[in-house]
Amino acid sequence: MYAYCALKKQAVVDAKDSYWGRHICWEPNLLTSMISMKRSPKNSNHGMTRQGKCQLTIGGITSATRSWYQRAYIDFFEDELVLNGYNWNKVLENYLFKGKEPLINNLISGLGHPLIHLGYAYELSSRELATEALSMACSSYDHLHKYLDDSKFTRPSSSGTQSPLELLCRVQKDSRFDGLFTHEGADNLAPLFKEHEAEVLEYWNAWQTVDPTEEFKGSQMAAAALLVASHKPGGKPYDFFVVHLLTTSHAVRILLPMIPAKHHLALVRQWWLLTVAVYIAQLRPEINLTSVTDYDRKGKDWLWVERQAVVGKHALDAHYVKALRAMRTAAQTWGDEDYFYLKAAVRFANEFDGWGGFGSEELTMAHQ
Repeated sequence: MYAYCALKKQAVVDAKDSYWGRHICWEPNLLTSMISMKRSPKNSNHGMTRQGKCQLTIGGITSATRSWYQRAYIDFFEDELVLNGYNWNKVLENYLFKGKEPLINNLISGLGHPLIHLGYAYELSSRELATEALSMACSSYDHLHKYLDDSKFTRPSSSGTQSPLELLCRVQKDSRFDGLFTHEGADNLAPLFKEHEAEVLEYWNAWQTVDPTEEFKGSQMAAAALLVASHKPGGKPYDFFVVHLLTTSHAVRILLPMIPAKHHLALVRQWWLLTVAVYIAQLRPEINLTSVTDYDRKGKDWLWVERQAVVGKHALDAHYVKALRAMRTAAQTWGDEDYFYLKAAVRFANEFDGWGGFGSEELTMAHQ
């Protein structure tokens, strides 16, 4: 335990200016999505090989060994597995849910990758993925946990609504955010919380949860709408950071039935905090719902969408496949009134041609 505390303290110091983190989507993320989208073993192996080669070109190492702290945490939690008889659920219980500042309240650090990875751990019942998710959460631990841990940041709102999509539209029209940044990207997040924390928390607290099931249903629709309905055909590429709002929402859906009920609301609310912050940092693109609701899918169905994920032009792009899977799963979970999710998935698959939304910092990182 002393080693854990020392590692966590030093990781916080070293990561204090890092909000997005430098995570690469690991092989299990892509593999799970491949299997879900009915990819054959042959295609899955090919995709894994390509994904592995892609990782090796970035610094010569995979994300599991990129950070010294992350590697050290993995070693630590692997030892904890042994001490707990390889009961990974017990390890998660000890380190994720306990204490005044439980680690689960900071899964949105590193652009939500700890949250995404933990979802795959539960989905695959994998102790390896569980220890990796814990190490990611620890090594990217940042200040965002305080908004969940300290009740003083949760305040009643005079303009609350149960619709996250309505709130995003309000954010888009809020002149207080005009001209804050000259470009999209990670370097916008630090000044956003430093100089405009009150405005961010205003919208964070404005999401009311009268009926948690219905509100979460609305949040998943909002995540899909934010990715697809904010994209202008023929304009910039789809936003790399915004897609993480969809895939983290998918992870929340996986985790809610698995974790203690007392953490449900905090988990959903930290997703909403990430969503508000990323939307502002990415310059608040207008969300044009009719670009999805009126979209002519020309008879294309979910089988067509699955084929794009399995053998399509971008089938080896992990984020592309995960986005399609998240929309299909949302449709299966909630039903697909007026084919909203299907239209969004077809439009996304038709238009996708790479990722954008990067600021100068991320573009430099991508070429290192």
